[in-house]
Amino acid sequence: AVAAAMRLGAVLSALRPALPLLLGLSLGCSLSLLRASWSHGAAEERCLAPGPPALPARGAPPEAADGRPVPGYEDFRPRIVPYYRDPNKPYKKVLRTRYIQTELGFHERLFVAVLTSKATLNTLAVAVNKTVAHHFPRLLYFTGLRSAKVPHGMVLVAHGDERPIWLMYETMNYIHQHFGSDYDWFYIMQDDTYAQAEQVKALVTHLSINQDVYLGRAEEFIGGDEHARYCHGGFGYLLSRSLLLKLHPHLDSCRNEILSVRPDEWLGRCIIDFLGITCVSQLQGQHYHTYELAKNTEPEKEEEEEFQAALAVHPVSDMTLMYRLHKQFSRIQLDRVYQEIQDLQMQIRNLTALTPAGEAGVTWPVGINAPFLPKSRFEVISWDYFTEQHLFSCPDGSPKCELSGASKADVSEIIESAVEQLNRLYQPLLRFSKRQLLNGYRRFDPTRGMEYTLDLLLEAATQKGHSRVLAKRVSLVRPLSKVEIIPMPYVTEATRVQLVLPLTVQDLDFVANFLDMFAMNTLDTHDNALLTLLFIYHPYDAQRVGQVDVFAGVKAMVGELEKRYAEVKIPWISVKTEVPSQVKLMDIVSKKHPVDTLFFLATVWTEINMEFLNRCRMNTISNWQVFFPVHFQEFNPALVYRGEQTASSNTDFLRDGHFDRHSFAEACFYNSDYMTARTKLAADILDRDEVLESMEVFDVFLHYSGLHLFRAVEPGLVQKYTLRSCNPRLSEELYHRCVLSNLEGLASRSHLAMALFEQEQANST
Repeated sequence: AVAAAMRLGAVLSALRPALPLLLGLSLGCSLSLLRASWSHGAAEERCLAPGPPALPARGAPPEAADGRPVPGYEDFRPRIVPYYRDPNKPYKKVLRTRYIQTELGFHERLFVAVLTSKATLNTLAVAVNKTVAHHFPRLLYFTGLRSAKVPHGMVLVAHGDERPIWLMYETMNYIHQHFGSDYDWFYIMQDDTYAQAEQVKALVTHLSINQDVYLGRAEEFIGGDEHARYCHGGFGYLLSRSLLLKLHPHLDSCRNEILSVRPDEWLGRCIIDFLGITCVSQLQGQHYHTYELAKNTEPEKEEEEEFQAALAVHPVSDMTLMYRLHKQFSRIQLDRVYQEIQDLQMQIRNLTALTPAGEAGVTWPVGINAPFLPKSRFEVISWDYFTEQHLFSCPDGSPKCELSGASKADVSEIIESAVEQLNRLYQPLLRFSKRQLLNGYRRFDPTRGMEYTLDLLLEAATQKGHSRVLAKRVSLVRPLSKVEIIPMPYVTEATRVQLVLPLTVQDLDFVANFLDMFAMNTLDTHDNALLTLLFIYHPYDAQRVGQVDVFAGVKAMVGELEKRYAEVKIPWISVKTEVPSQVKLMDIVSKKHPVDTLFFLATVWTEINMEFLNRCRMNTISNWQVFFPVHFQEFNPALVYRGEQTASSNTDFLRDGHFDRHSFAEACFYNSDYMTARTKLAADILDRDEVLESMEVFDVFLHYSGLHLFRAVEPGLVQKYTLRSCNPRLSEELYHRCVLSNLEGLASRSHLAMALFEQEQANST
């Protein structure tokens, strides 16, 4: 018995560590079996219980009595559609859209229509355009004038009939025809209405697009039904896309059958009679607040809560009142934002105190990302030193330059802000005034924004009139604000690209490689791209072209390409000049092509590929933007590898080289944009053609066009190392940039240091 007890005790002691696991497994299995039995019993009771049918489970479609889904029910759950291709039909390449938003049928959020007239087009409509138009994604003005002169910066639609009802009818038709399938919400207002754009945009984000919405300031019809309401046009009103689609078939009937003097009453009666929908001032928990202005109202003195919460204010009698309203509402919105920032900062302080780091974990300023912490000395962000007159870190590399333009405005604003913050902190005990900026430092931290450190010489005055001069160091941060998506015109990848390749005698050794890459990446792939060669003859070579043509080999290679690709023609243009100015050469090419041609100005070292050509098409927008890519220049392999095997381009892509920021030779632009800028340049320089020798196409667009100049690194443009010949006949700046490009393209600092070290070692032995 004792031995059995000892054996039992040994077994229990061995199983003791596993007892919690066994108990947990047993308890889990028991609960799962018990839950399954309850679910089964509940299901049986639901099937057998008398009474009304139970609601369908969440996500399941409602069913009729015969078990089929109810008609009109739209199931939003994803379904896999099997792919089937008829073997008897020829295969066609499917052209898909560039953006998934287009393919999935997503709509833009809000479209705004402003009704104006002949009397207010150049006054109130201009005031609306200057105050709130840039806050809306899309805004159009509608008028009944036949040939109205459109003010600058406005998009006007003229219907040709000034009758109010006809204007409303034509406007609704136009909106449905041109924008009905592109937008979810349509906001209609008059030009004597001030609307808080940000509040209106916030309102539509809280409303469901699946309902028929007619939202505004509800008004009763004169002598009409007590329950019927129309939306007052003076305060604006919101229509959903679904309501607009249902209303459009009845607009003709409304125009013929409904008589009214006011266009907003006419539209409201049309919606009620044919759709049975009345205007409401609140929907889905959202209120459409309005405020009616009295005569001789001063917006600066309006402190009522109803005024501050208003989405729309009416009537606005003149332009000055519109601007005053915009200023007052901007101040109200700014105060709300500042108060919200303070509340969030207080919450951050309170919560950070409960973290393991405690109060030491609070960053400055509160709520802004902590400064970037470099992991090595190569990642340290350097500070730029400045004074009130000079900057000691200049864009051109010089040690000292005059502070001007945006940099001067930035320094002045930051000093003024620093003194203002000091006065806000120490008043009323002390009053500070700036004497001088002793030292200034600034750097851009990509994680938080622009940081400043200022040593200020200040005069501090007390309440009793005593003053003293003292030096004080302050730190400021201009944080990165909310990132906004800039609206850009839509472009496609189907545009034909016209490559332009200028060639000199020094480029002859590299033409064969260029033509091979062009044939492989564009002609073999049937890319929509053409090539034009520009042969630049020196005057001496031009005189001997009948005996010896220096470009005869290139022309033979072009002939071989045209034989291999029968449908391809590669034209060339011959030019005689001593100074191959890029602008003069482009003038010749521009005259021989249509105005809608998309040019890609290339170099003989450029390796053409489909990826870059597509980016050239997407980044170049007619009458909007030109594209100047920064190509990747590989280093000199003799210095980088020093006899070792070169790195594989697949595994070490973009490693042994740098992006050549000194080169502006490659460019993508439309011929129409170049001709417009070139016309302005010609009017500026008159007949001084020698000025063109100191300019590039980049300078023409930079100084003589209002287009966006998109300059970005382009990993799709990789050039092999070559020592380029710099023409001393060009301007000093162009020649200097060419020399710098050659020097920086030799190798990195580490590679150059290693080469010098090995050379010294060899000399010492």
